[in-house]
Amino acid sequence: MKKIGTSFRAAALLSAAALALAFAAATRAQDQSSNHDGDSHSNTNAWPYAKHGRSPVLAVVGDIACQPGDAEPAGEANKELCFNPKAPYTPTSLWQSQEATANQIEAMKPDAVAITGDLQYQVGQYSDFVQSFDLTYGAFKFLHRPSPGNHEFYDEHSETGVAGYGYFSYYNGFQIDTHGNPITTTVPDPCPPALAAACNNPGLTTPNPQPIPRADGQAGHFELGPNGGVNGSGVADGWYSFNLGSWHLISLNIECSTQPGGCDKSGSWFAAELEWLRKDLDENHAACTAAYWHQPTFSPANSISPEGIAAQAFWQALYEHRADLVLNGHDHLYAHYRPLDPSGNYDPRHGIREFVVGTGGETLDAVVTANTTTADPSSNPNFNALNLETGTAGGFYWGVMALTLDDHGYRWDFESALQSPLAGGPASPTFSDKGAGTCHNGSGWGGDNH
Repeated sequence: MKKIGTSFRAAALLSAAALALAFAAATRAQDQSSNHDGDSHSNTNAWPYAKHGRSPVLAVVGDIACQPGDAEPAGEANKELCFNPKAPYTPTSLWQSQEATANQIEAMKPDAVAITGDLQYQVGQYSDFVQSFDLTYGAFKFLHRPSPGNHEFYDEHSETGVAGYGYFSYYNGFQIDTHGNPITTTVPDPCPPALAAACNNPGLTTPNPQPIPRADGQAGHFELGPNGGVNGSGVADGWYSFNLGSWHLISLNIECSTQPGGCDKSGSWFAAELEWLRKDLDENHAACTAAYWHQPTFSPANSISPEGIAAQAFWQALYEHRADLVLNGHDHLYAHYRPLDPSGNYDPRHGIREFVVGTGGETLDAVVTANTTTADPSSNPNFNALNLETGTAGGFYWGVMALTLDDHGYRWDFESALQSPLAGGPASPTFSDKGAGTCHNGSGWGGDNH
């Protein structure tokens, strides 16, 4: 077993300093803010502890934190670091964007935060989490209900992936030795076949050691191998569910490409998750149900992935159990579809509405509607033109969606927090989208009220 090195000690010190600053800032904000009912308070904890008798609010966002540091290790490419993003983004913009959405969440004062994957770029090393993501979103970490993304698991942009070890260590904690030092392991190169050209970059070096996560915690279960996780033997599950108000919420892990059996429904890892999901849905008696994971099955950016296609199995189980909403990230934009069945057919009575909220701070994508070929698993060239209800097509915006979970329905309110340098002067410097829907089990098969 390897002991923690200098970089981890520096990261831990930096995280502690950032946490102190975040606590001080949050205290000042609470002293100067109003509670949910609009009454002015000082020296009180109106949020996040007080209850106000209103419907709970779930903040929804993904694709958040830029990769810290001035350079990557020798042999790896410097691409989209916080200090070296692609043009026309600037280091200032990538720090400001994640801070802007974190500030937006604090102003929203939600009951929980559903994070739809890709929390930390490029490959979610633990040291990156504490030197970037934690500096902003760490201020309300205990409200997070995360799901992982490909950037937490695989090799991305010629960086060496860490197979979820950084993500699980950040949320679940990690093992320590008798001197209080994190125990680390070197994780084998986790490159899915679909990314082979990018992963197998000549010159990739030995991965940086990562802490060995604790088995259970805020991110769900991390299954250690027979040798205690050393040499990357852990298999990350990372799916779980919880209730909020009259709603049942399910966080799923679709990062199946490097797991045992891959993304095949009969593969051991993915089959176990599907079995768990169906059992969870069978035992669910909530009026309303939503599930979230990273790669969407229906893509507003015309970028269907193998994981998104595999997630059709999630859709089938959710549809059969009358679920109401699917929340995704991966596409760096905001958009939502009209209610659909698992095959992508419009179904106003029984369908599930998909939201994509990948606008937490990373570089942004365009909404694609014309003559697409890979927006859905069937490759219908007109899929987005037919089924997208709205999206940030007129500009590029970072922002967060507030999802109000009423007893028998829901209300959504996406508001932009900051406009991207890519915008090029669209008609409006801001973007807003609001609507409402009725739950299938809450008041009959009511469809939507949009």
